[in-house]
Amino acid sequence: MGVGRSYSVALLGLNGYIVEVEADIGQTLPNFVILGLPDASLNEAKERIRSAAQNSGIPLSRRKITANLIPASLPKRGSGFDLAITMAVLRAAGDIRSTEDTVFISELGLDGRLRPVRGILPAVMAAVQAGHPKIVVAHANVAEAELVPGAVVRGYKTLARLAFDFGANPQDLALDYDPADGEVAGDQDAAAAVVPDLCDVSGQGDAAAPWRLRQPGTSCAALRSARCRQDDACRAAPGTLA
Repeated sequence: MGVGRSYSVALLGLNGYIVEVEADIGQTLPNFVILGLPDASLNEAKERIRSAAQNSGIPLSRRKITANLIPASLPKRGSGFDLAITMAVLRAAGDIRSTEDTVFISELGLDGRLRPVRGILPAVMAAVQAGHPKIVVAHANVAEAELVPGAVVRGYKTLARLAFDFGANPQDLALDYDPADGEVAGDQDAAAAVVPDLCDVSGQGDAAAPWRLRQPGTSCAALRSARCRQDDACRAAPGTLA
């Protein structure tokens, strides 16, 4: 077993950064470790990924799994890294072929469903600008991702179908599971419902004003001089693209 690799995108405000995901399967007792400054929701990916892979018919190795998100100094937030970590682990185990420079952005449900995430538009823009035009997202995020010129977008409803397209053994996969269109639409509505907006940011007028004006070149770094917390304003910034 070698080291598996895939790619995803980390968002800091409206700025996106390519993240290389490495996965290694060791010879020690079962464990799952995620390195590279993950937040709480990303750390929870370990359980989501194990259940999703098991229910998709392609269970993860019972040995120690180490996932490293590069660059390690860049904070990683949210569940959008679930799919990239999964694909890197499956590649490390030899269950799928190389994903090459494809970028994966999606949350995983315990049943193996690909769930939409927020911030798809700036994430895909960052990936294309970094030379990674091939993007895989949840089916509910396809329309938004395709708005980016130059992006070659593929949308999937399930991990099983995605693994099949990357060379997994079809005899083991749960290819008969296909979420109903109503379920997918519900996922899309839920993702849209949780996108933060600047109207939800109170008491931080100095930090929110540049985002409302949408001034060219404005970034979180430009807001550091404001005498207030900027986290909420930066996290709400992707909502200005909606």
